[in-house]
Amino acid sequence: MIEFQRVGKRFGKSGGAALEDVSFHVPQGGIGFLTGHSGAGKSTLLRLAAGLDMPSAGRILIAGTALDSLREARRTALRRHMGIVFQEHHLLLDRNVFDNVALPLVMAGYSFTDIQRRVRAALDKVGLLKYETASPRELSGGEQQRVGIARAVINRPSLLLADEPTGNLDPEMSMEIMNLFRQFNQAGVTVLIATHDLALLRELGFPVLSLRGGRLVHNDFQNPRMEH
Repeated sequence: MIEFQRVGKRFGKSGGAALEDVSFHVPQGGIGFLTGHSGAGKSTLLRLAAGLDMPSAGRILIAGTALDSLREARRTALRRHMGIVFQEHHLLLDRNVFDNVALPLVMAGYSFTDIQRRVRAALDKVGLLKYETASPRELSGGEQQRVGIARAVINRPSLLLADEPTGNLDPEMSMEIMNLFRQFNQAGVTVLIATHDLALLRELGFPVLSLRGGRLVHNDFQNPRMEH
């Protein structure tokens, strides 16, 4: 599902390498953690996997499609099959919970009937259906994160990328969020979660990719077969 083949990323002509010679393969239906110190390249890797940035070297394939072979419009279309969860929730504070979750469906032109059905199903999945008319300001940090997760999965993605989704949460809420990701994975969604929470790593036992200084130093997944 996610293949990195000797991927590197530099920012600017004289900038240092955010990633260097990174290769791994997360299979369809896989789930794993992406770890590393602050500045190791975790967020850069996730942005590359989402096609939000392009690599300076190497090749990235998502579900067998090479991102560098696609124009921006096609990469945007591919992202509609992805869910992206940010550490900062990026919720619209002038809209209620329902409208925040519905936003991707509204932009995609779904009918109001479909939007109602799918938003309520997503909110029910994350345990927030009773808050559909609430303002995000009325919710706790963990509840806001769950709204972000509901919005990320509203398009029924085949790939879910999460960047430090538990970074501001207590251990109990962190485990609740991780159990949500596990449920999505059990339904067939490929999941990659960036985290520095070592306690979660040990408790959940998911496969791990570890970055240090932009290089991959540990890989529990199979490396891809390089194209020549």
